[in-house]
Parts: sequence; C-alpha cells; structure tokens
Amino acid sequence: MKLSSRFLTVFALLSALTAGIMFLASCANKPASNKLKIGFIVKQPEEPWFQYEWKFADLAGEKYGFETVKIGAADGEKVLSAIDNLAASGAKGFIICTPDVRLGPAIVEKAKSAGLKLIAVDDRFIGADKKPMEDVCYLGISARKIGENVEKTLADEMKKRGWAAADTAVCVISFDELDTARERTSGAIDGLLASGFDKKMIFNAPQKTSDIPGAFDAANVLLTQHAKIKNWLVCGMNDNAVLGAIRAMEGRGFTAKNSVGVGINGTEAVAEFEKKDSTGFYGSMLLSAREHGYKTAEMMYNWITTGKEPEKDTRTTGILITRDNFVSVLKEQGLTK
Repeated sequence: MKLSSRFLTVFALLSALTAGIMFLASCANKPASNKLKIGFIVKQPEEPWFQYEWKFADLAGEKYGFETVKIGAADGEKVLSAIDNLAASGAKGFIICTPDVRLGPAIVEKAKSAGLKLIAVDDRFIGADKKPMEDVCYLGISARKIGENVEKTLADEMKKRGWAAADTAVCVISFDELDTARERTSGAIDGLLASGFDKKMIFNAPQKTSDIPGAFDAANVLLTQHAKIKNWLVCGMNDNAVLGAIRAMEGRGFTAKNSVGVGINGTEAVAEFEKKDSTGFYGSMLLSAREHGYKTAEMMYNWITTGKEPEKDTRTTGILITRDNFVSVLKEQGLTK
C-alpha cells in the first residue's frame, strides 16, 4: 500500500473515532427526557378497575404531554419505596389508591419530604385520629349515593317479581374495616329501611377477606342460620362481594328466580353477564374509571403546571348496568371498542 493510501486510511479511522466520541459525549450530556412525569400508584394492579384507571391516565398524558409512571404497591413498604423512586426519577407529583387508608399520615409526610404533590383516589386517607384526612386532595366515589341506587334497584326487582315481604330477606356482605365499603352498604340498608323494608329481614354477613372466597364463606354462614328464607336480595361493597354470595346461594339451590344481587364497580360483572344462563347476579353500579384515571391525572397536571390546586373533595357516581345494556354502556364509557 502506498504511503498516501495508508495516511488516508488512518485519517478516516481517526475521523470516525472522533465523531463517535463526540456523539457519545453529546448523548451523555443530553437529558433522557424532558417530559413531565406523574406517578400513579395502585394497590391491586392486576384488577381491571386499576388497569382502566391507568389506561385513562395515559390518555390524559397523551393529550397534555406528560408521562404516567404506573406502579403497583400492595403494602406500606412498597408504597414508601415507590414514592422514593418517583422522586429519584424526577416526577413532580403522584396519584395513589393506598393499600391501607391508615397509611395516610406516612404517605403525606413522605410526599412532603420528597417535594411531590399528592392526590388520593378511590379510598380516602384516615388520620391518626381515625377521621378522614380532609386536607389531602381526594377524588372518590359518592359511596352512600351509590348504595342508595343499589337499594332502589333491589327494591324495584323485588316488586317486579311480586315477592312477598315475609318471604324475602336481604344479605348484606359487609367489610366495615374500609370506610368506603361501610358507606356503600349503609346507604343501601338505610334506603331499604326508608322504603319500609322490615329491619328484622336485613341480615349482616361480615367478610374476613375482601374477595369472592371471603364473601362466599360469609354468605354460607348466613344461609345456614336462615335456611327457611325463600327469596334473597344481595348487596355488598363491590361486585366480588355480591358474586361470592350468589355462588354460595347457587350451592343451596337458589337461582335467578329467587335471588337478586346488585354489585358495585361493573368491571368484574362483565364475565357474569356474558354467561349463557342468567344467574342471581342481576346488575352492577358501574363506576367511572375514566373519571378516576383521566380526571385525577388532569388535575395533577394542572396543579403542577399552573399552580391551581384541585378541590379537596371530588365525588363521582355510578351507572346501572345489566345483561340488557352492559355492551352499549361499556362502549359509551370507552371501556370497549
């Protein structure tokens, strides 16, 4: 090879190497992303409700140009760790459905020390005095109103079926450890009493665990104690509470002809509605995951970018879905295509 050729080859290699070093240096000095980050922490990320909340928070992010950092945290340790991680990543605020409302004071203190804005969603924080922490921005459900709507639906179905009051009882699957749950069931009970339902025919079945097996066990105990009841109305804090009770009743011969259950949430009810044969699970009050996901994310974005703090207490209500209308309602709510 001639000297000039060797020189050109070495020069080309050095030029390429220099360009590469300059490129890497520019990348190192460039921030990974200038996009605003907002955290969204939920207690049960596997549940459809929380997945929908995340979905609609992402839609708000697409509109306003921020990134939703989605984190599942099933206990207090994971919640506090998630807040640390959000602060380290440069997030400016976060929305949270806490796994335990009693964690409220610790979450507030952690958020303050990390310089993060905070909105509680779904479940309201409880302070050391065992009262709601009204100074924390909160978007939740009008639990009592939804419970009253459940009561109205149950009463209407009882009337349509011509059930005699003497033959009909109410199974209330309760979970009083959670304030929201207690408000929902007490709203339904108070509505029934106001409509003239006999208090002696309203029976409480407390859950040990807030899931279908917990409701199933609670209902089984109640059904054993009151084996002579011909017709049952069922309510609880959510769809799973009612589904568990309906499953227990099916095991004792009750069908859609002599049992009526109305849940709350809606998302867990769809699989039941899609069954070929009707069951005692009649309907559900569909809560607005769109409002809880999109609205809270939008509120947080505006708070961070404009300084406008959200209202301290914002509430949503529900829409009754049944086998007859669930397809159209879910589509209207953006939950299906």
